[in-house]
Amino acid sequence: MTLATAITPDPIARLSVEQYHKMIQAGIFTDDNRVELLEGLLVQKMSKNPPHRVSTNLVSESLRNVVPTGWYVDSQEPITTETSEPEPDVAIIRGSTRDYTDRHPGPGDVALVVEVADASIELDQRTKQRVYASAGIAIYWIVNLIERRVQVYTRPSGPAEEPGYGHRQDVAAGESLSVIVGGKEVGRVAVADILP
Repeated sequence: MTLATAITPDPIARLSVEQYHKMIQAGIFTDDNRVELLEGLLVQKMSKNPPHRVSTNLVSESLRNVVPTGWYVDSQEPITTETSEPEPDVAIIRGSTRDYTDRHPGPGDVALVVEVADASIELDQRTKQRVYASAGIAIYWIVNLIERRVQVYTRPSGPAEEPGYGHRQDVAAGESLSVIVGGKEVGRVAVADILP
């Protein structure tokens, strides 16, 4: 068993991003297929329980209230990296949704990715963290529903043998999060406001 298979849910197949896109274009995968490509492995996405859905919506609403002009908030839509195509629960993306009619946003288009975690906590802390850090995505939040806090990861390694983030800060329910877009704080979000 490889490290990747030890921390991803039951891999279905190994694919490149290009192969994955061709299969989508051919209609092999549709919205009804709950899969995503992580580190070259096609895996089933985990089902969402009500607290996960509620928190995802609360994060989206809170970020929409502070996102500056020239950026927008996307929810549960793909971003394309060199070896993966994760579908983060929430992301802040450069431009407008119409800017991406012929491709998904890439790492250079993303200011922040957010994963809401309960049953998926191990996947989000390990595999997804490696995916986002390797891609150089500046800020990664895990809304940890189990511990009722947000884990804020910054200083991504970029491509590396062991990709990761150089800094982690845990922000508790009574505190607030700084929302950084383009290197500048654009607002704050109370952690309590994004927890169910």
